[in-house]
Amino acid sequence: MSTNGIRPAVEVDNISASYRVRVGESSLKSSVRELLRLDEPPQRIVPALRNISFTVPKGSVLGVIGRNGAGKSTLLRTIAGILAPSEGRVTVRGRISTLLSMGVGFNQEMTGRENIRLGGLAVGLSEDRLAYLTESIADFAQLGEYIDFPVKGYSSGMRSRLSFAVAAHLDPEVLLIDEALAAGDSKFKERTADKMADLCGAGRTILLVTHGLSTVKMMATHALWLHQGKVVEFGDPDEVVASYMRYCRIEALEGIDDE
Repeated sequence: MSTNGIRPAVEVDNISASYRVRVGESSLKSSVRELLRLDEPPQRIVPALRNISFTVPKGSVLGVIGRNGAGKSTLLRTIAGILAPSEGRVTVRGRISTLLSMGVGFNQEMTGRENIRLGGLAVGLSEDRLAYLTESIADFAQLGEYIDFPVKGYSSGMRSRLSFAVAAHLDPEVLLIDEALAAGDSKFKERTADKMADLCGAGRTILLVTHGLSTVKMMATHALWLHQGKVVEFGDPDEVVASYMRYCRIEALEGIDDE
């Protein structure tokens, strides 16, 4: 619990998570095994998160950084309740809105406008509120006439803009974002940054996974550096980013020396 008596928006208490991968078989051999209904092939358990603990105060922005495979996306999925931890506990106080994979969750046959409505109904918005938000989301996503076209015809950038617009406008109390700011032009990135600042000003809490270190330094109030499923450093964004950059430079130099 926070020292000021206000409970954190997110508490992650000693969580671990893993996933299973098949080993030692070609795709052909695996297909034959499934066809003949033989025993399950050998599997290896790969740890993704190892004893992770931290808290996120209400109204703050946590930037999560680290190399590919560090466990960043797995962490957000665990916090969102999509993946159950093998150990530990996650407590989230507030209504969650997630943006974990661009466009996933949209009905590809429905239009952008219809998907906005579907998302609003799913979180229990009233018809009046939904009608207002639909226009706001459509305007924010800057899709023009394409808002009334099926999502299956959207480019990845268009899906990204619509994904962020929907997630950010459905009145979230805790917003989980995985690389949302990597897509779109500079003007749209400014719009997303402004929207996230508005959300935090209204007491919302944001957890942001990103490779954009400048974004973390500019927007985050706290930063978390993950490496091989473990917390390397948690604290002030400038200090955590500086430590991570030093590590990356050292690793790069060692790679040159090994050549």
